[in-house]
Amino acid sequence: MQTIFIPLLAGGLIAALVYAIWTDVRARVIPNPLNAGIALAAPLWWWASGIAPWPGAAVQIAVGGGALLIFLGAFAIGAMGGGDVKLIAALGLWLVPSDFMRMIVWMSIGGGLLTLGMMAWHRLRTPEGPLEIPYGVAIALATIPLFTQRYLYHFGR
Repeated sequence: MQTIFIPLLAGGLIAALVYAIWTDVRARVIPNPLNAGIALAAPLWWWASGIAPWPGAAVQIAVGGGALLIFLGAFAIGAMGGGDVKLIAALGLWLVPSDFMRMIVWMSIGGGLLTLGMMAWHRLRTPEGPLEIPYGVAIALATIPLFTQRYLYHFGR
């Protein structure tokens, strides 16, 4: 369903992801209200984009819930922060499964490069404290192009 709500909701998601980048870089935190807002706006996205309650919305809920369970393992071993895990799960509610998997691949590549760069920077500066990676940057930068290409680039064509 191509409606005016698609670019508005897509723009809102992109703005939220840019804010997640900013807060993660600045304070290494992705706020819970931001993740909750992204998750709670997903049903509006489903409605605007014509995703049927069954099986469409059920699949999206399964993707988000499955991502939450899988990435809680990364959180449990200290490889990822809680805000990162919640952001990935919230995005699972928005992205169709094939785009979600593409996002995970690009997030992993970007996150690996980000980690290598942060490790080098950390060693050069020799600061106190542990190395903290703003993984929300990799998550958002993997999502924005996929989402923009699928929903904004083709809107109105």
